[in-house]
Amino acid sequence: MTATSTIELRDMILPTDIGTYGPDEPVPDHHLLDLTISVAPARVLIPNDGMDHVFDYDPLIAAIQTLAKTGHRETQEWLITQIAQLCATFNDIQGVDICLRKFPVAHASGTLGVRLTLQQDDLTALRDPQ
Repeated sequence: MTATSTIELRDMILPTDIGTYGPDEPVPDHHLLDLTISVAPARVLIPNDGMDHVFDYDPLIAAIQTLAKTGHRETQEWLITQIAQLCATFNDIQGVDICLRKFPVAHASGTLGVRLTLQQDDLTALRDPQ
């Protein structure tokens, strides 16, 4: 069986401004990001302890937070697209699953999310658009 490895981020509140809402529509309190990235197993099953052996996810998280703050967006889909493009700039990332959820959806409850899953060939296409 072939080894696989992922790095998972859950429920990160993003400082973002998404959507346009009418006077009687609920405005989300926040948007939550779930991000799962696939990396080579050799970046998780390491020969000894040291940052030089692993995928350093801190720069990715910082870049996502910075991106989320950049102005108003009409849709969650656009921010997901931008996060996917950002992930493609990290060559160690072999696949990504991005889910962005807003809360609340109605009457101070519920989340509504959009998910995008990209494989290695999808990321390659983003890295080298023709």
